[in-house]
Amino acid sequence: MNGSKDLAQTLVSDVRSQAASLDNGVEVVIIPPAIYVPDVVASAGDVLSVGVQNVAQWASGAYTGEISADMALDQGCQYVLVGHSERRQLFAETDAAVAEKVGRILASGLQAMVCVGETLEEREAGKAETVVAAQVKAGLATVTSEQWQRVVVAYEPVWAIGTGKTATAQDAQAMHASIRQVLSEMGAPANEISLLYGGSVKADNAAALFAEPDIDGGLIGGASLKAEDFVSICRSVPAGT
Repeated sequence: MNGSKDLAQTLVSDVRSQAASLDNGVEVVIIPPAIYVPDVVASAGDVLSVGVQNVAQWASGAYTGEISADMALDQGCQYVLVGHSERRQLFAETDAAVAEKVGRILASGLQAMVCVGETLEEREAGKAETVVAAQVKAGLATVTSEQWQRVVVAYEPVWAIGTGKTATAQDAQAMHASIRQVLSEMGAPANEISLLYGGSVKADNAAALFAEPDIDGGLIGGASLKAEDFVSICRSVPAGT
């Protein structure tokens, strides 16, 4: 929940102008608060994709304050972020709710960027992979064989979000490999699904993270509020990833 109309216009314009020179084939997606989506779409041009940070698990109706996947599509979005750790922690969003939202997102024709991740307590208890696997299986339980190509999974260890702590590249890779194995067991084309890492990604650690074989990109938080820092991270993605 950051920004203003002026920031949305200037930041996206700056990112667009710098991202136009990227030669690694990376797709750059901007996901602002919903109220700024029209401004971001207007500034994105054909260089950037646009998403929204959340949608409801309902198609329409008496749900004041909510927005639907079809509304996001109507405003020009291509992606929806769902199941972010802050939604899970602060708004009691369950795996079942995530699954319902994923269903709505995919039915609308949008792409679902589904967040999973463990807390520090769960990691220290040796339950990290078990917890994340359960979130993947439950959150993506309704995805059909034709829909997997529109699913992205973002691993965001809760203990590394906004804390300055980052999983080592090796730890992140191990979890991404585990997620890809779970997807394979679910019948998904696991090697074709993009897996993103989110957790205090910065320009100075992005290259090491993205060099790992199962880390296809990043879900960037605070560092995305400065165009130069954000585009520097985008440049760190190896070509062909």
